[in-house]
Amino acid sequence: MILHGYFRSSAAWRVRIALALKGLAVETRFHHLGRGEQFDPAYLALNPQGLLPSLQLDDGTVLTQSMAICEFLDEAYPEPPLLPADPVARARVRAFVQAIACDIHPLQNLRVLKALKAQGQTEDDTRAWARRVIEQGFDALEQLVAGSPGPFLFGDAPGMAEVFLVPQMGNARRFGADLRWPRLLAADAACSALPAFADTRPDRQPDAEA
Repeated sequence: MILHGYFRSSAAWRVRIALALKGLAVETRFHHLGRGEQFDPAYLALNPQGLLPSLQLDDGTVLTQSMAICEFLDEAYPEPPLLPADPVARARVRAFVQAIACDIHPLQNLRVLKALKAQGQTEDDTRAWARRVIEQGFDALEQLVAGSPGPFLFGDAPGMAEVFLVPQMGNARRFGADLRWPRLLAADAACSALPAFADTRPDRQPDAEA
């Protein structure tokens, strides 16, 4: 398999974590988002959206969208599971994940921040926008998991929720968010001690920049 990504892409980071939790090795190809390399014709032939990540399977099939890729990995390589067996529990995890992937991350990703700057917003304005989006989203997520015993969010091992939480927590730190979520931070800290999360951090990727 070949993973197309970029060290700072939190969506690509999610897939790196999922692959690591499954113990799956992949080749990596890097596309610098800041330089617009995701719009090169050769990459657009793989992913017409010009988004990262994409995962090429051994037979040449190309999968896109991090959530779809992670669910594919969980179905194709079921151990260890990323989603619980109980249908209600699975729905709760998916709701948590979608809150990040659909409601928080898209509003503070690079495309939106560039669009805000193009409309005259300053760098400080765009960072404040990203920070506010993350803080409001995480305030709700903190309440969603308030009753879980921990340290992980929905069980005694990390799963899909942590796969999406940890990269978004990285974004929260990068934009200077007020880290006021003890339950989310406890899960993030528990994950940071595990190789699947530590080794996939952006600063440990071959294409990492200062």
